[in-house]
This record gives sequence, structure tokens and C-alpha cells, in this order.
Amino acid sequence: MHKLYIGNLCDSVTAEDLGKTFDEHKIPYSGQFLMKTGYAFVDCPDDHWAMKAIETFSGKVELHGKRMEVEHSVPKKQRTRKLQIRNIPPHLQWEVLDGLLAQCGTVENCEQVNTDSETAVVNVTFAAREQARQAIQKLNGYQFENSALHVSYIPDETCDMEGGQRGTDNGRRPGYGPRGGPRGGSPTSGMPNKPLQPDFPLRLLVPTQYVGAIIGKEGATIRGVTKATHSKIDIHRKENAGASEKPITIHANEEGCSAACRMILEIMHQEAKDTKTAEEVPLKIMAHNNFVGRLIGKEGRNLKKIEQDTDTKITISPLQDLTLYNPERTITVKGSIDACCQAEVEIMKKIREAYENDVAAMNQQTHLIPGLNLGALGLFPSSSNMPPPPTGNAVGGAPYGCFGALEQETVYVYIPAQAVGAIIGKKGQHIKQLSRFAGASIKIAPAESPDSKMRMVIVTGPPEAQFKAQGRIYGKLKEENFFGPKEEVKLETHIKMAAAAAGRVIGKGGKTVNELQNLTAAEVVVPREQTPDENDQVIVKINGHFYASQLAQRKIREILCQVKQTQKGSGGAMSPGHHSQGFAQMSGSTQGLAQDHQPRRK
Repeated sequence: MHKLYIGNLCDSVTAEDLGKTFDEHKIPYSGQFLMKTGYAFVDCPDDHWAMKAIETFSGKVELHGKRMEVEHSVPKKQRTRKLQIRNIPPHLQWEVLDGLLAQCGTVENCEQVNTDSETAVVNVTFAAREQARQAIQKLNGYQFENSALHVSYIPDETCDMEGGQRGTDNGRRPGYGPRGGPRGGSPTSGMPNKPLQPDFPLRLLVPTQYVGAIIGKEGATIRGVTKATHSKIDIHRKENAGASEKPITIHANEEGCSAACRMILEIMHQEAKDTKTAEEVPLKIMAHNNFVGRLIGKEGRNLKKIEQDTDTKITISPLQDLTLYNPERTITVKGSIDACCQAEVEIMKKIREAYENDVAAMNQQTHLIPGLNLGALGLFPSSSNMPPPPTGNAVGGAPYGCFGALEQETVYVYIPAQAVGAIIGKKGQHIKQLSRFAGASIKIAPAESPDSKMRMVIVTGPPEAQFKAQGRIYGKLKEENFFGPKEEVKLETHIKMAAAAAGRVIGKGGKTVNELQNLTAAEVVVPREQTPDENDQVIVKINGHFYASQLAQRKIREILCQVKQTQKGSGGAMSPGHHSQGFAQMSGSTQGLAQDHQPRRK
């Protein structure tokens, strides 16, 4: 995306005028300005400078009395499903943006672009061309307080790779899914719609010096690989300008990914031999950090077994290389081509298993929070195709069912006191990034005493923001080694609820709370003999690993939502009898209820 379109120019503007303007603002450009009547084109050295030019000039700099409009130059055949949204206010919660995008269609991917500006920029991919067109019509110029969104197309380079312009079905024949078979729900199938099983991509990291050989003259080599393996291959040449290695994403079934991997590895070995640039070319696989622990296995057993079975040497990049926006680790495999390819099959088998298990666990969340966007949570590779959330539980079209689209929740998460610095980060950078990423307010409460071993993190935001923020907190504690390599991260969280609702959470004879614990695998405790606070609220404690805690939180919120609906239906608060019944149940001999009312300290 180096080429820029410069619009809203006076007829009198010359190439020299534009060159002088770029030079004055220290924006480099390459080649000459291609002048047209009222507009022009120019190339920038890379994506960074193209974005810098857009941020610097568009709607801000006047030339001969007219404000320039600058955006990415996108050929007509590449104006399909991909958009860039700029000038997003930094304080805007991402859930608000998600809601706006959802009004235009299904969002397949949404990635934040790192820029130097105070406002945020995201690249969005819609499921269909028409949805992207509607998004431009509806959102370009959309006002947020004093900011107007700028929405424009960015090139969809997959159109060229796949030999032409895509339609709304992404270039496939009507009625056919990714493998060419009839889609569920098409006229030929006679079956109701079913979500397609997504392919999990294989991500490789290859030396930049071999990228040309992999592509081949006029793309002939890479076309041969994609044709032979029935795969779609993205070579991210423009990522990380100047980097010594470039990522490659292979989309296909398991056999197709492995076949393409072998062909690429063979091309690199041949190129190394011909150019005498390296004696050894290892295979490098990129995998999301969430899956790497299960690849390694307990005490490294899984990895050792793969090494022994395939006669390879495997190393994994350290956790210190990870950042909030770069969650992938590099798995380096050394050995012969055959050995490396055998290892790739075994490694990806473990990675795919971890992915499928996590999707299954998270799908429980989507049943509890209709409309939860799994792809937006940042817990999976951005290149993977997340399955659509179940639609059966949608309530009245609201993104979060009875919670309402922007219902704010407050959760109190207890972390080790010595972990506070890691969560806050240098000069508060990490907690600011985390808050912005999740769309939640995150605050560290003061220590209860100088000797406190635990500190309370107060997370406020809607359900999806809670999921994202708490997930990152769990992950950060594991990455910073506050829990041992064999130890699962389990944290205590508190939710406040109306005292009158406590009985509903506990259930008759403790039935509800016991079922809750069995369902979620979390410890759920409503401490006895609590004194309601000034807002007539009491706490419920949840202790468990991340998914267990999230599932328990959602189920409890569901119960509290039902209580609210009951109150509305009865025209007011619960009766005093209901209130007393709740505390009578709390005082009974009930399994799962704690004797103490103080937060547990471990």
C-alpha cells in the first residue's frame, strides 16, 4: 500500500508544488508525481511513510486554497472487502466501533495499525464487497464528538493472486464453500445452514533473501506451488520493512499446508545451494503463544518426543520476544528436508488440537454472550478464520442479550502484589495499552496494608471487554513467571450483586451454586454472614483458571439479569420475603459456601 491518491487539487497545481509540499513536511516519495486534472498519484518508500503522508496531509494541508485529500491508491479490481478507518478518537471504546461495523455486515478481521498519530487507525475486512461499500457510505464522515471518521478502500491483493476480481462470495462459484463442495443451505444441499469448519493456516518465517526465489519470475513459482497443493499462499513482503525474515501464511487443509511447506523448503534449500549463501536452512514455524505451552507439553515431553521421532532439533523463541500486539513465537526446526517436514506435521497437529480445544471452550462463552466476536479478542492468530458465533441465543438482536450493548460490568481481580509492576508497565505503558486494547477501564486499587500479598485490579467494561482484559492479565502473569511452568494460572475474582439476589445465586439448599461449580470447574463462593455495603450489595467469589472463571462470571451475570427482569415484571424491587429467604439459604449448611468473608489470600 505504498501508492497514494492525492485529490481535491486545483487545476493549477503542478508536480513541483506537490514535491515542495512533501519536502516541507519531510515526507519522502519515490519517482515522479503522476498529474491528472484535479488529482495526482505518487509512490512512497513503504507503508509507514504512506500512512504518515495520509495523516499529515489529508484534510489538513491547503494547496492553492484547497485542502488536499490523500488516501491509498486502490485499483478498481482491488476495491473489494478491505477498508481502512482513520481518525478514530483514542478514548472510543472498541465495542462502540464493533457495533458500528456490525451494522454494515460481518467483519472477518479487524486489526489496529500502529501509527504516530494521537487517533487510532484500523484495517477492516468484511465478508462481502457490498458490505464494505455500505460501510464506506455509512461511516465515512461519521461524527464522534468533534472527530469525523475517514473510511477508504485499501488494496485487496488476494484478487490478483487468485486471478481476477472477487464477487461477494470471495471469488468462489455461487453455492460452493472453500473446498468446492455445496454449501450447507444451498438449493442443492436440502440441508439447513451449518457453520463451515475453518482451515487453520500454517505460518512460516523465511529469510528475505529467498522470497524472490519462492515467488519466481512474474510469480510463476508461487503459482505452481498453490496449484499443486490446492492452497492460498500470502507472502507478506511489505511487513517489517528491512527485516531479515518475512512471514508466509498458507491457507489449505492439513495435507495442503504440509505439501506447500515442503515445496517452499525445497525451493529455499536449492536457492541456498545455488547462491552458496547458507549451509543450513532451518524450517521456522510461527505459532500463537496460547498454543505453545501445549505443544511443549508437561516437562517438555511432547517436544522431546517429536524431536526423537523425526530426528530433528527444535527450539522455541523466548517469551521475552512477545509483545501485546505480536503474540506469536517462532518454532525453529533443524534437520533434513524430510525430517523437518515430518516435524511440521507433528507440530501442527498439536497446535491445531490446542486451537480446536480453545475454540470449543470459547464457544461456551458465545452461548452465554451472544454476539461475542472471538476474532476480536486477540487470543487467536489474526490470520485464522474464526467460526461464527452461535445464533440460537440471540435476544432481540442485542449484541450481549439481556445485558444491553454497552452494559458496564465491574469485576475485581486479585493478583500477586509483586505482579503489579508488570501489569502497569514502564511509565504506565502496559496498562494503558491493555485498557485501550480491551476497551475497558483498568485500575489498581491501593494495598490494604503494607504486608498485603495480593492486590485488587478493578476492571470496568462490557462483557467482551471483560473477557479481553482479564485474558491479558492471566496471560501476563504466566509470561512474567509469577506462576511456575507446571502451574496453571488461577486467580480469585469478585463480583458485587444486590443482597436480595444472593439467594438466587445460591439456590435452594445450595443447588444452584453447586451446579455452577460442576458446570464451570471454578470454585464459586458466597461468603456467609456478609454485611451488605452502602449500596446494599454483597460479593460472590470466583476462583479458577481463565475459562472456568469467565464461564462462571457469565452464568452469574445471567442469573442476575433474570433477577432484574423479574423485578421489572413485578414493578419494583424484590419483596422482603425474598430477601430474607436468600440470607436464610446462605446461613444454611451448604456445600461450596465459605465460612469467612474476607478475600482469600494465597
